[in-house]
Amino acid sequence: MEEQKEKFKSGYVAILGRPNVGKSTLLNSFLGTKVAIVTDKPQTTRHRIIGVKHLKDAQIVFLDTPGIHKEKFELNRYMNEIAFGVIPDADIILFLIDARAGFTEVDKKILQKIGEEKRKDTKVIVVINKIDGVPKEELLPLIDEIHKEFPFVSDIVPLSATRGTNLDRLLDLLVKYLPEGPKYYEDHMLTDMPLEQYVAEIIREKIMLLTREEVPHAVTVQVLNIQPGDKDPNMLVIDADIVVEKDSQKAIIIGKGGQRLKRIGKLAREELEQLLGKRVYLRLWVKVKEGWRDRLDQLRGLGYSY
Repeated sequence: MEEQKEKFKSGYVAILGRPNVGKSTLLNSFLGTKVAIVTDKPQTTRHRIIGVKHLKDAQIVFLDTPGIHKEKFELNRYMNEIAFGVIPDADIILFLIDARAGFTEVDKKILQKIGEEKRKDTKVIVVINKIDGVPKEELLPLIDEIHKEFPFVSDIVPLSATRGTNLDRLLDLLVKYLPEGPKYYEDHMLTDMPLEQYVAEIIREKIMLLTREEVPHAVTVQVLNIQPGDKDPNMLVIDADIVVEKDSQKAIIIGKGGQRLKRIGKLAREELEQLLGKRVYLRLWVKVKEGWRDRLDQLRGLGYSY
């Protein structure tokens, strides 16, 4: 008798947690390439980002989300709504916590909300990330506490997203819990992110890496134009606005003699050339839009829409 073929599995895996617990690093590690920008500053991710993992008998559609945090501006409210909004659509939820911080009260509140809003058949896996930063003996009490307080959690996986520790174990679990389903994306697709958004995120990442204090959070990037070069078809000409809230922030971005803006442009251009496989001519302007983070009309105009 001929063996029955394994049926194809597919589904949506939402990645949630507080800022800086390693959600985007985990997504990039799963995909083996950079889809989401990563910095050591909180609130780096501002949009829901789709990343697609293609396997022989399965397709996993990851939904990376902004870190859940206090709502100071309309932008923060937007980010939290984006994060919580993926819960009803998810077949599996990966809730990340930072092993070094432990299981915080904020983590507990978020996990409780996940339990209340998820579908009955949705699996919840708690991922204890950054385990390379804590002694192993501290993990067992942490795992026991989570199991006792939240019995709906099906599995707890300690891992290091940067080192890849236990990544295969987590991937196996995801495939195990995925429902049978179709391919949602073609085999060549890793993300559905528009090129303009991808470019804007790379530029914003460089700004976050090169500035401090409030400046990174008050910055957004709007790509105005991407077109082939007139004489070189292997070149992309990109025009983008760097938007800040104050003249003082504009001065910081530009830097003395324009040096910081040049550095931002150089780093972004080099990475874009590597990622896109084309030469890039990048033109950046810095503009001030007062209070853009707290104005719905400005947010919509800058691409923050549901």
